[in-house]
Amino acid sequence: MTRPLPPVPPPGPRSARRRHDDTFVPRSANKDVGATAVLGVVVDIPEPWAQLLVDWRTKCGDPQAGVVPPHVTLLPPTEVAVADRPLIAAHLAGVARSHPAFEIHLQGTGTFRPVSEVVFVTVARGVVDCERIATDVRSGPLDRPLAFPYHPHVTVAHDVPADALDMAAAELADVSATFRVEHFTEFEQQPSGAWSVARRYPLTGLAGA
Repeated sequence: MTRPLPPVPPPGPRSARRRHDDTFVPRSANKDVGATAVLGVVVDIPEPWAQLLVDWRTKCGDPQAGVVPPHVTLLPPTEVAVADRPLIAAHLAGVARSHPAFEIHLQGTGTFRPVSEVVFVTVARGVVDCERIATDVRSGPLDRPLAFPYHPHVTVAHDVPADALDMAAAELADVSATFRVEHFTEFEQQPSGAWSVARRYPLTGLAGA
């Protein structure tokens, strides 16, 4: 059983917007569900670029800098029943077996403003691969709707003052990174809000299959 994020409300005070950040998931009040966990599935950003992006998120004053590793989202934070974890693991392993490793190229910055106070590094190559994997991940036991159309990206500033967003967009405009993606990662959100690795799934599908 999956419980997706609620619809994103119209912009309001910053404290209200943050409650609907992609890093926050309200737990179910339904006692019949049993124990639950909040999972996310992502493509990790490797070093040395990961630390660069963490440093920039910190510089911008983003409160999520220390708890959300740099990544491209495949499955947004989603509440699941703990009893379903074996089924979910088998599902993700099957998805990984059906997709080959691929290359991502990050280039420049973009923003979701004014809809959302976010600046991100753009995925210039590897978009189609991310879209295909994300679609397959969000099926079966992880079937869920999205609040917005899927758009692979790497967040570098979220819900910070406008001048910090402008700084990140300008200073990272020339960023460029290319790396090979050989696995995707299942993360679990801890009570503190931080994310920890639950499992990595190697991409072993045949290219062109």
